[in-house]
Amino acid sequence: MEQAIYQELPAERMEEIEGLFAEIRKEFKGRADELIPMLQRVQRALGFLPEQALLEIARLTRLSAARVFGTATFYAQFRFQPVGKNIIRVCRGTACHVKGSNRILETIEEHLQVTPGQITPDGLFTIETVACFGSCALAPIMVVNDSVYGSLNRSRALKLLDEIRVREEGLFK
Repeated sequence: MEQAIYQELPAERMEEIEGLFAEIRKEFKGRADELIPMLQRVQRALGFLPEQALLEIARLTRLSAARVFGTATFYAQFRFQPVGKNIIRVCRGTACHVKGSNRILETIEEHLQVTPGQITPDGLFTIETVACFGSCALAPIMVVNDSVYGSLNRSRALKLLDEIRVREEGLFK
């Protein structure tokens, strides 16, 4: 069975989307040239663009749903599935690959029990691969959220992830 590209927002979060659109109506005039900023605002608030939000943006801007969906799918910055609180991006560029990024990625996948594009069951991590970060002198690298970690090996990568998990769990105590 093929997975839908757009995930719907769970029913328990519908109140959240209603509140978000109340704010959006105050922030934006509903002009077509506000489409991308509206998409960015929704993604910043929800972490992704659920189908309901795209349809509501189409209604607010008086643009066709096809135009809104087309714009959202054109730009790589937009997500249609939820992601983990921490996004791990592993470089797959030539320098990183030669220096073992493939082994680091395999180790992370095994440790977290997810593959690129998936979210861990606890919602803490999503793994992504990137063609190249342009930081070849630091190879192999991974970026976690906005922090760059270079000259990695498998044990150091796992240590970083475990440190993040401990920090995150400490926030919930």
